[in-house]
Amino acid sequence: MSTVRPIGATLAAAAFAVALTAGLAACASDDEATADTGSAAGTVTVGAQAKGIAKPADLKVEQQQSIADEVPAAIKADGKLTIGLGALPTGFPPLAFVGDDDKTVTGAEPDLGRLVAAVLGLKPEFNNDTWDNLFVGIDSGKNEVGFSNITDTEQRKEKYDFASYRQDNLGFAVKAGNSWNFDKNYENLAGLKVAVSAGTNQEKILVAWQDKLKAEGKTLDIKYFADTPSTFKAVVSGQIDGYFGPNPGIAFQISQTQGTPDAVRNAGVYSGAGETLQGLIAATTKKDNGLAKALADAINYLIQNGQYKQWLAAYNLDTEAVGTSQVNPPGLPKSNI
Repeated sequence: MSTVRPIGATLAAAAFAVALTAGLAACASDDEATADTGSAAGTVTVGAQAKGIAKPADLKVEQQQSIADEVPAAIKADGKLTIGLGALPTGFPPLAFVGDDDKTVTGAEPDLGRLVAAVLGLKPEFNNDTWDNLFVGIDSGKNEVGFSNITDTEQRKEKYDFASYRQDNLGFAVKAGNSWNFDKNYENLAGLKVAVSAGTNQEKILVAWQDKLKAEGKTLDIKYFADTPSTFKAVVSGQIDGYFGPNPGIAFQISQTQGTPDAVRNAGVYSGAGETLQGLIAATTKKDNGLAKALADAINYLIQNGQYKQWLAAYNLDTEAVGTSQVNPPGLPKSNI
């Protein structure tokens, strides 16, 4: 894991190794562009072919000419918006993975790409790569934009422009029926047993809280498990009180266990950037290519007209909503990465 990846790329790491391993093997190679087959004219289907991970919904989205006119001529000349995903080799549900037809790239990230492309009057085309090759594709112009859970950081701003669209949050998973809530107060962790993945940004945050509680004469018992299934099994069995991890992963687990004895719920979120800054996930383009403003305006159109809320709800990501998309908002400081 590189020094700029610990938050935005956490989901692509071991935390999701449990998820749909063989069935999610991506069918597009690093050099293969996957064209979007599209929905009916004027609609975008979110959650299509999503293996039950999302609630499918047909959203009405018309081209907005004033926003489409903001797209640089060189980008819109071919009528396509090429969208980079860093979902190889196995995907990271609920954000990006190959659907139940073994060919459709689906998930929250490509679906937002489809919605934005519709506002811009462009046909979405996906390049599904490894995480590193996603950025190589942006650098080369192969990918005009990346929608792949990319965290806005000050270091990345040296090479890229951003249009924010989701909060970069961590969350606490507890057994459904457990009334405990984090309430963004580390003191509420006193006396608990909480699991976290080793070597992650969330581990650093949890250890810092443990140190604070220890200084107050209180305890926080941090636990580690070999994989995600073992972690959630410990949560629902009562072996531990909760799990602190990437919020989308918790949303995925909630969607998969709802109504079962293994059901969990989200007991609170916390910014992946820490206490003083709300981390943000952003559409990412090559610096100064002129596309960022059009992307932000398209996202703001979706926010203002309700499609954005419906998109989040389809993937159980309501807790990551932003009020507005910003071009190059304050990012994770270099000292934090």
